[in-house]
Amino acid sequence: MTTATSTDFHDKSGSTLKEWIFTTDHKRVGVLYLVGAIAAFIVAGIMALGIRLEQMSPGESGLINYFVLDFAKTMPTGTAYNVALYFHGAAMILAFLIPALTGFAANYLVPLMIGAPDVAFPRINALSLWLFWAGILVALMTFFVTDKPDIMWTGYPPYSVTTTANTALYVFTVHLIGFSSILGAVNFLVTIIYMRAPGMGWDQMNIFVWTTFAAFMIQIVFVPVLASAVTLLLFDKYMGTGFFDPTRGGDVLLYQNLFWFYSHPAVYVIFLPAVGLLFDIIATQARNHVFNYKACVYGGIIGILAITGEVWIHHLYIAGMPDWLRIGMMVSTLLISVPVGLLLISLWGTMYKGAIHYNVSMWYAVVCLFLILVGGLTGIPLAITSMTVHLSETSFVHAHFHFIMGLMATFAVFSAVYHWFPKITGRSADSAIAKWALWIKVIGTQVTFWPLFIIGVQGMPRRYWDYAMFPQFETYHTIATAGAFLIAIGVILMVGGWVWSAFYGPKTDSNPWKSKSIEWTHAESPPGPGNFPKPVAVDPYWTPYNYIEWDHDKY
Repeated sequence: MTTATSTDFHDKSGSTLKEWIFTTDHKRVGVLYLVGAIAAFIVAGIMALGIRLEQMSPGESGLINYFVLDFAKTMPTGTAYNVALYFHGAAMILAFLIPALTGFAANYLVPLMIGAPDVAFPRINALSLWLFWAGILVALMTFFVTDKPDIMWTGYPPYSVTTTANTALYVFTVHLIGFSSILGAVNFLVTIIYMRAPGMGWDQMNIFVWTTFAAFMIQIVFVPVLASAVTLLLFDKYMGTGFFDPTRGGDVLLYQNLFWFYSHPAVYVIFLPAVGLLFDIIATQARNHVFNYKACVYGGIIGILAITGEVWIHHLYIAGMPDWLRIGMMVSTLLISVPVGLLLISLWGTMYKGAIHYNVSMWYAVVCLFLILVGGLTGIPLAITSMTVHLSETSFVHAHFHFIMGLMATFAVFSAVYHWFPKITGRSADSAIAKWALWIKVIGTQVTFWPLFIIGVQGMPRRYWDYAMFPQFETYHTIATAGAFLIAIGVILMVGGWVWSAFYGPKTDSNPWKSKSIEWTHAESPPGPGNFPKPVAVDPYWTPYNYIEWDHDKY
């Protein structure tokens, strides 16, 4: 093993803005993905604060208009609320979670973890980055055009076809980010298959590399379906076709099926890399091997990959599906909990009898285990047809989705930033401020979303900007709004801590966590051009989780 020496972040970075813009280095590409993703997260979070303020009490406050830059209140409050919902949902999923996981984390970590000097196609990698940034800029035009899109992140017809909303802005945003995803998928699949270090077999890869591989397999299969759906939506709106418009003989359910045929697999595009990050963080901080590695990979990850395209109908249980289809999809939806369960058993088992070091990244990972538990258990009734009839389109769905996807994956991204911060900058972000930010966000998330579970069961509809017909829910909405502002305080502290730590945080050595993974043992912190001082090769008994002395004769 080669032991690298610590290098100061400023000495290593010494580059101009032009060099960052035209970079093809996967590490810089990853950092630029992170910057864009966090920017999208912040703007989408501001929209969430506006949504919560508008819902804090029944009736029309008009506060939401200020959040979408409609200071003259030229739009009705309901339209402004829908614009905020559109941007919040689309940006959080398409511009934050997926790019942060398959853009930042995959770009920065995968080549380092497999001992590669870069990705297979560096120039295409840079193109995918700038397509992503173009998508962000187009999305931000939402706040400056007069005909703002207010069609939710789903873009459902007939509303998106028959109104004056700017459906083209939505479609072009999806196209740009979708093209970026497909280019990234091809690039990383080739990188993982052909550029692993000599001697590295498939069973020696980090779990995060496996989950990234599976996520990009999903992207390359299902993103074209979404691109086709929104393209036909564009044709209906601006060219007079009738694919989804009932007045022209179209069928709105066709769009919904196409949309969710991509969008439910997209849940696993987010879930799999997030869990993969947790595996590598927990194994390192617990100084333990991954429990039941092969069951985790071939039963869990590959199992999800095999079933993920067969569960989308549970989003449409109340949309006129025949009963036989509902029942079949209920079975497949419940069946996918088996590979997910294998993953989680392996994740929990990795902590068993570990010498756990509870730093900030590990605490984030532990919180993620709780969020997965709550989100998974609350998802079971939504998979069952008889219960979904009552819970669908209520705030229960809203809260469930945020626990299992919005919060869990977001906290996994934050955990990864803290864990690999020394690798990226040569400095530590593990500070008292970071701990305060974590626990403020944890308290804020629970205060925000548990009230939504309660009123969801009692019948509070989703997406209502005014609930004058349900005055009994006002207290719950007020509490949820207070929680949202707690989350905002935690995010401000966290991001401020990252910026400060990147320049003034305490310097670390090249492997502060004493990890066995290649990115820590073979590369400097931060890594230089080509990643490694000399080519990497591994022996047949090496694993990134070898925290015990293996008996080679026995194993």
